[in-house]
Amino acid sequence: MNKFLQNPVLIVALALLGLAVALYDSYAVYSNVALWCPPPINGCNEVALSPYARIIDLPVGYFGVVYYTMMLGLGVLLVLDEFSMPLRAAAVAMAALGVCFSIYFFYLQINFIHAFCIYCLLSAITTVLLLAASATQFRAMRDCGSCCC
Repeated sequence: MNKFLQNPVLIVALALLGLAVALYDSYAVYSNVALWCPPPINGCNEVALSPYARIIDLPVGYFGVVYYTMMLGLGVLLVLDEFSMPLRAAAVAMAALGVCFSIYFFYLQINFIHAFCIYCLLSAITTVLLLAASATQFRAMRDCGSCCC
């Protein structure tokens, strides 16, 4: 499993998944179209239309598009230069920031919105997996020093 998490292509794949989710959410909000929300988690539109779903009057999904695009860029750069410690550190930092925001958004859903969004859940899981993959890659490079792991 560790070798799987150490492959920088995993970051690219996870970032593409997250980007697809964020683009769908952003498109629906921008187009004023209801999100498709599968039961039993059917609070997607309540979450998307709540006042907590905006930061600086921009939908949270827009920030997700930026976040996942940056993670995709870092993933591609890591595929091209998988031994770069600064790139690995940046991926860990960005993924950790994403996890912090996911925790905050779930806090809002639980305590203030009282509804849950499957897309938020999918994004949070993707972000946690991005952090796990990034941290594993960083730790592998740090542990082996300058060798070619």
